[in-house]
Amino acid sequence: MLNSKPHVTIAILNWNGAAFLEKFLPFFLKTTWENFTIVIIDNASTDNSLEIVTTISSQIKWIQLDKNYGFTGGYNRGLKQLPVDGLWAIVNSDIEVSPTWLEPLINEFTQNQSLATTQPLILDYKDKTRYEYAGAAGGFMDAYGYPFCRGRIFDTVEKINPEYNQSIPLFWSSGACMMIKPALFWEAGGFDERFFAHMEEIDLCWRLQNLGYTHYVVPNSVVYHVGGGTLDYTNPRKTYLNFRNNTLTLLKNLHPDDKGRVFSTRIVKDLIAIMQFIVKGEFKFAKAVLDGISDAHKLNRESPKVTIPPKKLTELDGVFHKSLVWQYFFRNKKMFKDLFS
Repeated sequence: MLNSKPHVTIAILNWNGAAFLEKFLPFFLKTTWENFTIVIIDNASTDNSLEIVTTISSQIKWIQLDKNYGFTGGYNRGLKQLPVDGLWAIVNSDIEVSPTWLEPLINEFTQNQSLATTQPLILDYKDKTRYEYAGAAGGFMDAYGYPFCRGRIFDTVEKINPEYNQSIPLFWSSGACMMIKPALFWEAGGFDERFFAHMEEIDLCWRLQNLGYTHYVVPNSVVYHVGGGTLDYTNPRKTYLNFRNNTLTLLKNLHPDDKGRVFSTRIVKDLIAIMQFIVKGEFKFAKAVLDGISDAHKLNRESPKVTIPPKKLTELDGVFHKSLVWQYFFRNKKMFKDLFS
């Protein structure tokens, strides 16, 4: 049973993010929840991040890692040094929070014993009338393993829609700003360090659902995310990681009854994606897709993980039981609400 006034550790991973820390840490310090600690987990930064943090507040804790372990390895190593009581808020350094951002997320945990993670509404810092790519109003998955958000499908990001202002179960909570029960993080095995960065939260949340836990978006909490701080959305490296990590997530977590259907369809769709890049002359992106898929299968063969017994997609929350690709590209359904009409 969670304490009614749990301690919250706000864990912020940093790598050469002095400018973000200087800009956004003051907002975190204004948090009104009376029982919280801010911890910076530093991935061997070479800028003046530590100096900036020390100047801002002596109350912020600093965990120094010996090299850059990426999002997954950095968090795993840093979180091992944190208490497992209360709650963790895993938050990107490029996020602006309001003073009362924590309370709604915490309240959801006190009311739902099966809850593993929550996320706030994530809006675009550069245009606060729109959702932000990495999380929007909550994470979903289609019947063929394509992740999307309520408020963001592929590259279409919506303006704020009041219809999305209700707390609902999700397939995944955003790693940009996620509250999680520490014991459940470790029960599921933490972040898979093979991912390095991108989609690791989807893999984690899928494992947690397979264990019987749930994820919710809490729209009463709102944060503003700059986005693209690790890799720009137009970087071929990001394309590579997205395809590799998505494929690896499916290999790890799909129920055997779903694998044949999903992968037989994905082969065709991934080949189409490669051909589209080639037609547009974007050969680096075509190679990134091909390499990502190939490397995912190689990783799964060479370093298989002990997996949690999977559930069928029909048994999980936040699944759109149709093809997102078909609805988006062929039926012109670009917004989340249109998918269900």
